[in-house]
Amino acid sequence: MVDAARARKLADRIQQIVAEMLERRIKDPRLGFVTVTDTRVTADLRDATVFYTVFGSDAERADSAAALESAKGILRSEVGRQTGVRFAPTLTFKHDPLPDSARHLDDLINVARARDAEVARQAETASYAGEADPYRKPEEEEDGEAGQEVRAEAGPESRRDDQA
Repeated sequence: MVDAARARKLADRIQQIVAEMLERRIKDPRLGFVTVTDTRVTADLRDATVFYTVFGSDAERADSAAALESAKGILRSEVGRQTGVRFAPTLTFKHDPLPDSARHLDDLINVARARDAEVARQAETASYAGEADPYRKPEEEEDGEAGQEVRAEAGPESRRDDQA
């Protein structure tokens, strides 16, 4: 088995090579604005999966996928030449759904912020349905106030008078 660190280094190098080749040497008109987001290599260094995103519509994404499939041989030979490994890994291109899901999450967060702002706006003009503080407090109870007055009248001075 190959060291995981070596596989990661090879994956990073393949990502750089493929991105550079797509930018400079591949001149396919179907190739849109492609960004290589990640590359993963199997433990035996035989297969590499290159994840990419395409800025544009679904039609542009399909055209770019076809262009990448047709340029796969050139890209593989260049990866083999520049990395110096015994066997050049086979390249598989997969569309990376991560930016799409991140965009969806951003939309959901914006909707939640708008709803929170609406609730805050409604709370500014809201008033209580009953009293502002509906809970009874011990010092406000009528029985407790009467009991305190009785105890105050029968204070220590009155006890001394009774004892004398």
